[in-house]
Amino acid sequence: MRMVAASKLRRSQDKIHQIRPFAGKLQSIVSNLTAAIGSDNDDDWYAAKRTENKILIVPITSDRGLCGAFNSTVLKAAVKLAQETYSTQFSKGDVTILPLGKRSMEYFTKRKFSCQDSYWGIFGHLNFENSSKAGDHIIDTFKKGGYDKVEIVYNEFKNVATQILQVEQFLPLTLESSSVSQAPDYIFEPNAAELLAGLIPQLLNVQLYRAVLESNAAENAARMTAMDKASENAGELLKELKLAYNRSRQAAITKEILEIVGGAEALKSA
Repeated sequence: MRMVAASKLRRSQDKIHQIRPFAGKLQSIVSNLTAAIGSDNDDDWYAAKRTENKILIVPITSDRGLCGAFNSTVLKAAVKLAQETYSTQFSKGDVTILPLGKRSMEYFTKRKFSCQDSYWGIFGHLNFENSSKAGDHIIDTFKKGGYDKVEIVYNEFKNVATQILQVEQFLPLTLESSSVSQAPDYIFEPNAAELLAGLIPQLLNVQLYRAVLESNAAENAARMTAMDKASENAGELLKELKLAYNRSRQAAITKEILEIVGGAEALKSA
């Protein structure tokens, strides 16, 4: 299982290295575009501040276990976010969970959380199209006022031994834009509003896909480490059991020898 996880980790790392520059550049383009438009943009649904009445939390876990504390870390953080950070909304039943991954789906449905369980099987066929289905659902519901804030909880891949828990605000979108005076002087074709209307959903879907890929790579790294430790522990346990077996066997042999010697001595005396 460690070797299988190592093979999968290499493939998932390649996907991360491809998506990270693209996601960063796309966010930079959108940031510069919003800075160039400035206050002329009337359709800023993606960044408009709202009263946080309805909250959506998206925990990203794996479909299987045997990966150490990978899943429990995300699940505990999502529960804490729902019950403590948004305690007022949670008491009113206005916190919804959209689990990605079988483990999170089972965990939250078992505990009677309000769940949107249509997209949990994303890791069965992990690609941008399947990820975008969940992203489009979140975006459409947010635009219609079904959610006022969306948070994503996942493990970010750093290296084989380290996964970093991330709690990111997905919507409203926060863009680090420069001042209008320093923004690039764009010539828009078609107009800026149409460009931004097409780029924002694309950016959000790419960001969600990046989080899913990060979680997938972190899962494979965690499983590889866990199985490596399991093999070491099994080896140590085997040594201890073999030593205990040899001691028990030696004790049984010694007891039999003592019984034979004792019987011989009894016959002599008789």
